[in-house]
Amino acid sequence: MNIRNFYLLLTGILLVSFTSCKKTPVADKGSGNVTGNPTGKDVPAGYGDGVTFINNGTSAIFNIYAPLKKSVTLLGDFNNWTASSKYAMTNSTDGTRWWIEVDNLDPTAEYAYEYFIDGNLKVADPYSNKILDSANDQYIPTSVYPNIKKYPSGAGEVSHIVSDIQYNAPAYTWKTGSFTPASQKNLVVYELLPRDFIATHSYQTLTDTLSYMANLGVNAIELMPVNEFEGNDSWGYNNNFMFALDKYYGTPNAYKGFIDACHAKGIAVIQDIVLEDQFGSSPMVQMYWNAAAQQPAANSPWFDQTTMHPDGVGYQVNHSTAATKYWAENVMKYWMTEYKIDGFRFDEAKGYTQVNSGNVSNSTTEAAWAAYDQTRVSLWETYNNYMKGLNPNFYVILEMFAGNQEQAIYGQQGMMMWNNISTAGEQATMGYATGPVWDLSGLIYSNDGMTTPYNLIDYFESHDEERLQFKNEAYGNSSGSYNVTNLPTGLARDEAGAVIMFASPGPKMLWEFGERGYDISINDATTGGRLGDKPPHWEYMIDPNRHHLYQVYSRMIRMKIKNPVFASTSFTYNLGGPVKYEQLLDPTNNVEAVANFDVVPQPASISFPSTGNWYDNFSGNTISVTSLPYSMTLQPGEYHLFSSTPLSL
Repeated sequence: MNIRNFYLLLTGILLVSFTSCKKTPVADKGSGNVTGNPTGKDVPAGYGDGVTFINNGTSAIFNIYAPLKKSVTLLGDFNNWTASSKYAMTNSTDGTRWWIEVDNLDPTAEYAYEYFIDGNLKVADPYSNKILDSANDQYIPTSVYPNIKKYPSGAGEVSHIVSDIQYNAPAYTWKTGSFTPASQKNLVVYELLPRDFIATHSYQTLTDTLSYMANLGVNAIELMPVNEFEGNDSWGYNNNFMFALDKYYGTPNAYKGFIDACHAKGIAVIQDIVLEDQFGSSPMVQMYWNAAAQQPAANSPWFDQTTMHPDGVGYQVNHSTAATKYWAENVMKYWMTEYKIDGFRFDEAKGYTQVNSGNVSNSTTEAAWAAYDQTRVSLWETYNNYMKGLNPNFYVILEMFAGNQEQAIYGQQGMMMWNNISTAGEQATMGYATGPVWDLSGLIYSNDGMTTPYNLIDYFESHDEERLQFKNEAYGNSSGSYNVTNLPTGLARDEAGAVIMFASPGPKMLWEFGERGYDISINDATTGGRLGDKPPHWEYMIDPNRHHLYQVYSRMIRMKIKNPVFASTSFTYNLGGPVKYEQLLDPTNNVEAVANFDVVPQPASISFPSTGNWYDNFSGNTISVTSLPYSMTLQPGEYHLFSSTPLSL
């Protein structure tokens, strides 16, 4: 995906507080000699990875998976960060785990800790639910995350991360009971980056904007990654701690409050998540590191030594190992159960492979990477079954972009794939009515090998794609006085695009503010380039043309969700010419969507399903079709959504 290549090239200059895009793990030198680690005793039954409090918080079991290590010692606030034999951890009988029970803890206190491995490496706990970051926590406003524990002076390192635990951390009381997300056939996803959607970049403010979402009509919100990532100011794909919520957006309870409020409004929450790779500050990377080769070591339980595909940026996770599958499923379960989320969008899902297609991007390696991969299919079958076993209604969304044969298998098992229609959508709204690039037939699921319309999520814009309205204003076509670069004209053409996209069967997605014609380029230099902060421009809604676009989006979304005809498998279409139409048939209603994407008037012969009166759901007028096909002339950018009877809102 585009973002990941840009991280490698641009993150150093774009993200002010970003520690490193592909940070080289460092073997931190500790103090003290550790001897006499006892061996051969297993973790008591019932205690999982990370930290488990016992005895009402006065004791805790610390447990880390670290095969092949010779010694592990626990350091923390409870022992003044001094390595001693008292805190030498016990090795399990199979040699893979290290654990210790720590007593005399204060249940009201907050403790920081880390692991000291083989006398030369300090790492935070991979299963941390919260971390303290000496380089970045200081830049998180107290209004977003109050009372962050001060980084412990005893830890001593600069630009270092330690784990944080608290027995009596404030609990969240869920207000919404059971929640069933929308069926895939009616799914409309709103993708957003909290950092750019609201100026405060906080869950609390995001919760306060939910009326805007509810009025728009979407039934799912997809958040770009919210688990811990390197630095603060980021898109979130440079991940390092998969069980911890990044503090830059707020507290765990604030996030739970957001999810709870979404559910109360009938909105599902989908998390974008990266389990394809990790970055250098990840303790899992650091624990098994080949310093000479500057890559993961051959004995790593989790990582490949080199990247197997052409779009790699971090260190690639090897999903063929039992250790990785155990870890990945634990990550999935944690967010599903602790935060009650409703779905994952798996970033770089095609990268879950052990077939080496080459790590230099070109047409040959990209084609090899997209080729059918049975091991990848089997892996995703396993993960999908695991998640659906926890929640049968859970959305499993893959950023796959593999061949039709492979994607069809995922679709048959209920998984959904991102379906990028951006190039054709841009060409259509800009008004360039020539060539295959503006053919919108990719909106039709059967053209991608699918047997049902519910497994491709179509979109014109995503976090990775250029903004439609920017393209309209910068490069739009013209004829005479009709000019797409004119703001009202371009926005009206965005309306036509929304009508055609949402009318096609299957789930849909829009990127934040596409509904108001956001026109700042994804690569805008004045806002820091591709990864830089983009202003939300809520004042756009004052502009009547932008507000009208919002209303068209809202009507199309609501009609799509409320009317069964938009999930029909009985349809015809012609999306390749200047005048594009879709006809959908259902016992409840029949629909004809039509739009002219040329910059000149175009005659059209519309094959309505039958003669009679047809209602225009935008103008409120009725036309009388006395013979078929029905002839009409469409002005540039003109669109209609006709139906046998008025569509429900």
